Amino acid sequence: MEELKYVIYIGAKPEDVWRIFVTPEGTKAIFFGCILESTFEVGAPYRYVGPGNDGDQTVHVYGTVLEFEENRRMSYTEHAGPSYRDNHAELETRITLTLEPVGGCTKLTLVNDRWPDNHPSYESTKESWPMILSNVKTYAETGKTLDFGW
Repeated sequence: MEELKYVIYIGAKPEDVWRIFVTPEGTKAIFFGCILESTFEVGAPYRYVGPGNDGDQTVHVYGTVLEFEENRRMSYTEHAGPSYRDNHAELETRITLTLEPVGGCTKLTLVNDRWPDNHPSYESTKESWPMILSNVKTYAETGKTLDFGW
């Protein structure tokens, strides 16, 4: 399966965009009410937890931190939460997020790769990343999120 790669430009400083990805306030806004739980140390586990199939503490995705360079780069493995797929442990992909200053804005590059053959979430993930990244851009620039009608 092909890697998913997205590049967008955001009218905010890299450290402001970064905070959206790592603080409870930011992740709750862009990841549909989920909070990111992690120490962010390389090798540490992480999980996005929020309202879902298993109540308010549903684990939506989880994995291991591979790289963490504050305000610049983060990479981690990703598995769908246990309530989504019975074989969640074997469905591992990798996400790498890079932030670069460009003039007075930030270039955000997101790569979601290492897809196992026939991953059941590939098509839905391909559709959801543009929504999430659009939410990041809107939130960073306006303090508001988009209304997707959910």
